[in-house]
Amino acid sequence: MKIKTQLTAFFAISAFLFASCTNTTKAPETALNLDSVKVEIQKLEDGYAAGEKAKDADAIAAYYSDDAINYSSNEEPTVGKAAIKEKIASRIANDTSGDVYSYSIVDVFAEGMQAVEVGTWTKTDTAGKEVDKGHFMSVFEKRDGKYICIRDMSVSSMPAKPAM
Repeated sequence: MKIKTQLTAFFAISAFLFASCTNTTKAPETALNLDSVKVEIQKLEDGYAAGEKAKDADAIAAYYSDDAINYSSNEEPTVGKAAIKEKIASRIANDTSGDVYSYSIVDVFAEGMQAVEVGTWTKTDTAGKEVDKGHFMSVFEKRDGKYICIRDMSVSSMPAKPAM
């Protein structure tokens, strides 16, 4: 009888320990408010566009993290904020068109400390006529309490110009 009581106690304790170790209940996470995420990211897009309009490479580069990678059409990826800023400064220095870009969010997906934005962009000339348009995708990470772009990619949706 003593062995039966000991075995019962052993199995009861084992079952309790097993249940305790395999409990997968997590503390409830605070749900992200996607509307707030969209507002924060749209402000980043607006700041990027304002920097382009002002021909301010520093203001545009503020969008990016130090370890960001930018994927643009027809060129190799640009790695790091410093290289991205250099590419932006070169583009600004060579731009005499006066064209203006605007950026709009189509969708935002967010979980934890990351968000992915899908958006559209439009390029208009000084008369307000659309001269190009396209789509982009940006990945943001929350660092020091604010979102910052760590990866982005952009493509034009206009038909390719015929080769000369």
